[in-house]
Amino acid sequence: MQKLTNKEEEIMQILWKLKKAFVKDIMEEITEDKPHYNTLSTIVRNLEEKGYVGYTAYGKTHQYFPIVSIENYRKKFMNTAIDTYFNSSYKNLVSFFAEEEKISADELREILEIIEKKK
Repeated sequence: MQKLTNKEEEIMQILWKLKKAFVKDIMEEITEDKPHYNTLSTIVRNLEEKGYVGYTAYGKTHQYFPIVSIENYRKKFMNTAIDTYFNSSYKNLVSFFAEEEKISADELREILEIIEKKK
């Protein structure tokens, strides 16, 4: 599974939300930095070549749908990020967010409860 560019990831977020869409539908969902229609069409075709998107043809137009689920994408690239930036340590990951004040003590307690329930 190849890493996506920021723009490709943005398009995939839209496709995951819509489930299936024509390029014009995707265009309507983009709120900032709208690409030209042809540029967006090229990005979607690139996603298809990378194996993230499939399509149903209706004459000359295509309706696109995600092949890779958001869950599978998240799992793959979160693991890569943890390996790369946190030395494969979830402790380092949680410590980072605690130091950045992005996670509270209450949230950490909730996480501990989830872990304890799984045992």
